[in-house]
Amino acid sequence: MEMARLASLVAATITMGLVSGLFYGFAVSVMPALRRADDRTVIEVMQRVNVAILNGWFVLGYIGALLFTGLALVLHAVSARGAVLAPLAGAFVCYLAAMAVTGRVNIPLNNALEKAGPPARIADPAAVRHAFEGSWVRANVGRTLLCTAATGLLAWALILTP
Repeated sequence: MEMARLASLVAATITMGLVSGLFYGFAVSVMPALRRADDRTVIEVMQRVNVAILNGWFVLGYIGALLFTGLALVLHAVSARGAVLAPLAGAFVCYLAAMAVTGRVNIPLNNALEKAGPPARIADPAAVRHAFEGSWVRANVGRTLLCTAATGLLAWALILTP
């Protein structure tokens, strides 16, 4: 049981770090670079990213972070590991909030961008970009902060683990 608790906590920390890093990368490099691009380029790149990201490696990190954090929380709660429970619960709540932001803001914006069609055929690409970019960037910064907090809380839980 001790090994399962530790393994789940390590897996949660790694997968959460991967997701946090992905969102951070968008916040500090991808979206600032696209901010300088023309409207059709932004639309085309983000449409391609939204297709490319749907792969097993992304799912492993994104769903793995939820499952491993939940498993670590349950395994530590069952064994009454008091000091570790608070940061584990905090990490789980932060990640659920990040997933909610993704589901309520980022994914619907991605879907709307896809429905706009091929960038060369969009009559008003500036309007499509305007409806997408600002809200998507703000939501991404929010989920980046939530995932970074979750990663920090998981690292704290690792430190507290006997």
